[in-house]
Amino acid sequence: MVELIMATSFVVAAVVLYLVVEQLSYQRKKGPLPGPALVVPFLGSVVQMVSNPTRFWEVKAAQSKESGLGLAADWLFGRFVVFIRDSELSHRGPDNIIYKFGDEHKEVRRRIAPNFTVHALSTYATIQQRVILAHLRRWLDQSESAAAGKATAMPLRVPIRDMNLETSQTVFVGPYLTQETREILSKDYSIFIGGILAIPVDLPGFAFRRARLAGVRLRRLLADCARQSKARMRTGAKPECLVDYGTQEAAKAEAEAGLPPPPANTAADDDEDVGAYLFDFLFAAQDTSTSSLCWAVSALETHPDVLARVRAEVAAVWSPDSGDLITAEMLQEMKYTQAVALEVVRHRPPGALAPHMALQPFQLTDWYTVPKGAMVFPSVHESSFQGFHLPDKFDPDRFFSEVRREDVAYKRNFLAFGAGPHQCVGQRYALYHLTLFMALFVTVADFRRDRTEGCDDLLYVPTVVPRDGCAVYLKQRCATFTSL
Repeated sequence: MVELIMATSFVVAAVVLYLVVEQLSYQRKKGPLPGPALVVPFLGSVVQMVSNPTRFWEVKAAQSKESGLGLAADWLFGRFVVFIRDSELSHRGPDNIIYKFGDEHKEVRRRIAPNFTVHALSTYATIQQRVILAHLRRWLDQSESAAAGKATAMPLRVPIRDMNLETSQTVFVGPYLTQETREILSKDYSIFIGGILAIPVDLPGFAFRRARLAGVRLRRLLADCARQSKARMRTGAKPECLVDYGTQEAAKAEAEAGLPPPPANTAADDDEDVGAYLFDFLFAAQDTSTSSLCWAVSALETHPDVLARVRAEVAAVWSPDSGDLITAEMLQEMKYTQAVALEVVRHRPPGALAPHMALQPFQLTDWYTVPKGAMVFPSVHESSFQGFHLPDKFDPDRFFSEVRREDVAYKRNFLAFGAGPHQCVGQRYALYHLTLFMALFVTVADFRRDRTEGCDDLLYVPTVVPRDGCAVYLKQRCATFTSL
């Protein structure tokens, strides 16, 4: 009995010591920053963040603004967190954890560059349009069937997500997927997305574990696609998808140097690296584009003057009755539609936050140093509403007008695609996709939002989308569709 009491006392003392040390560590790292006075042991504010992420980050933004410091602090899963609202401070942050560094980072970007040339983007545009038009046809058929009874609004978020997933699969690795592997990819991707916002408990039966394992399977599947692509490109075949453009360059380099294909073990390692890059592209292209396309539909319906100008611009260069798809040259003439795309991304940046990790202490201001190991969250959303003229207003002319040129004047506030050497390499692809979708959507469909209270409130899933899933009533607008 005495031993049990002593053991219990020791455990209690250890727990109390841990709690005290944790609170002292938080207070020391927090310094003058606004944030909770005390934190829940280990968990911190996890419950608030997971249960209502929109409200959680709104509170951080309000604390940063009201304090006048542009920063706020918190504690999540035993890790100190710094939230950055101020755009200029966001440019001073440490390197993003999702990117590589130094020479390795430069080598990665060099290898990726062939995937996003003008010629490559033109190839992708054909694929994108065929997939988009097929899905638009499906949506309109479903709406017409529903209208035969009582008209019902269609939430577009999930259909857009499915369309984007098919687009990404086909653009990135299309020729190397069978119907079976497409279904496996779609299933595992849904599992992955469903688990990344869950509490990070890596144990059997938890969503986070299922998401991690799904990610492993996806990378392996994509690595096999890379292997098939390399073999095909070594035969001199013409590139048909994104991975082909990258492996074609590697095959050319081998041929010019007179080198044989690398040993199996080296090739397998390289295939895994390419698979990892493709997985990153898939994640970036999928959910960020779903967010942007939803907000584009909402913004165009809310601003009929903008919608009319987009329709007129598209009609001046392309008609679905032509039997042709939109060419790269036609797309370049759609200057106003491209400005709308930029304003959609500014007004509702899909990735509201850009998480970083401080790999070493980092002096962010004259009076505050970010401690080593802290998670740093620059707010892309908050930066988008700083500096710009009437930033709360949806106004594509800020990017279209040669007089205003807000894209130049407030370039440092436009962080939706990152900044500096880590700026998103797929930026042009993302804007092409958004511009193409808008051009096709507004031409072939009439649409009306199902306006309900709070329908356009921000919802984190994990990118930012309209709370109601962008519910619309659809009706075919044109006489015919382009042949696919």
